[in-house]
Amino acid sequence: ERAKKHYGADRIGLFLGTTTSGIGTTEAAYRQASGGALPDWFDYERTHDYFSVAGYVRRRLGVWGPAWVLSTACSSSAKVFASAARAIAAGFCDAAIVGGIDSLCLTTLYGFHSLQLVSARPCRPADSDRDGLSIGEAAGFALVTPTGDERSDRPRVLGWGESSDAYHMASPEPEGYGAARAMSAALERAQRRPEATPASSTKGWTGHTLGAAGIVETVIALLAVTRDWLPHSLNTEHLDPQIRSRILLEPHSAHTHYVCVNSFGFGGSNCSLIIGSADA
Repeated sequence: ERAKKHYGADRIGLFLGTTTSGIGTTEAAYRQASGGALPDWFDYERTHDYFSVAGYVRRRLGVWGPAWVLSTACSSSAKVFASAARAIAAGFCDAAIVGGIDSLCLTTLYGFHSLQLVSARPCRPADSDRDGLSIGEAAGFALVTPTGDERSDRPRVLGWGESSDAYHMASPEPEGYGAARAMSAALERAQRRPEATPASSTKGWTGHTLGAAGIVETVIALLAVTRDWLPHSLNTEHLDPQIRSRILLEPHSAHTHYVCVNSFGFGGSNCSLIIGSADA
């Protein structure tokens, strides 16, 4: 409400990321289909259409600036930060609400099972015995404002980078060139250089939240830079010796100036964000 008073409801944009939108509701409708017809309560525009999530949030929040939904697999709700920054810079809006949402549905569960990617045990990132992922569901939102409007004590999005592998419909480019390009672009925009940087995965804590993964990991990064806390990779017991990165296996208390959030999706859709503390 404070943002609406400051910027005006018509000048606040909305940028959301999702992979499945309201497909769970559509699945329920098909289970109740009779005589080839879907039940009367089913409303495609308000539940299944990709824009339905943005339409719902717009109505609930009462913001009427430009709105769109990004669906780039698991990088969807990381890319919304870059989209919002570009929209603000272009003058389409003065501030933006960004976020991501994905809820569990059978389409997702069966799809990942068909690829034999789901582990029977909790996800164990970077573990030598890892055998798949755990599917999660989540939603998250953030308010993005121009640099000059930010309070000095608030964390900032210092940079972002995007790339596309253009390699395969599902598999990433095996040498990681696309991921490296996204990280390099984010660091260059943020005017930062990588150092002896520790790394961890949030997937052991949250599962893989698909289209919501970017916003979930960004919120965790914001906690890291505001609370001087570095999360570790939960459930990782035997670190894969082939991994040369410094993987955090225990939580750390340390003043953190900035965090790189990486979201690399199916089909090689990549996005990296640099989140900085107020004094970064």
